[in-house]
Amino acid sequence: MEKLWCYKRVFEHFDSDGDGKISPSELRECIAVVSGEKLSVVEAQEAVAEFDSDGDGQLEEEDFMRFVDGGGKEEKVKELREAFKMYEMEGSGLITAESLRRMLRKMGETRSLRDCMAMIAKFDVDGDGVLNFDEFKVMMS
Repeated sequence: MEKLWCYKRVFEHFDSDGDGKISPSELRECIAVVSGEKLSVVEAQEAVAEFDSDGDGQLEEEDFMRFVDGGGKEEKVKELREAFKMYEMEGSGLITAESLRRMLRKMGETRSLRDCMAMIAKFDVDGDGVLNFDEFKVMMS
């Protein structure tokens, strides 16, 4: 409930012309103020187009809320992908017991190969002895 109230306040603040919608230029301003990042005009237009439910080229309040929530999810997935790449077996798209052990060792944690196999087995849904990205996401949640 509090989250919705915060979104509404942010929406109202950046709806500078008071039309009940956030335009791409208003979205650019919002992103710059809130996160310090700068969106290009094209990026703002693309973001609006992705979440615009009625096709008018602007975000209504509900669209804006989906944008804010969706952006958070995308960022989390991006961070998980980066973490996954650190653990995976050189570009294979899979985390093996050996690659897990190697990464843990780099982080100062010593585990046996057997320990790493057991860690993987807990989240290895398809039983192939390795973790793919989807299994890794479950493990990290």
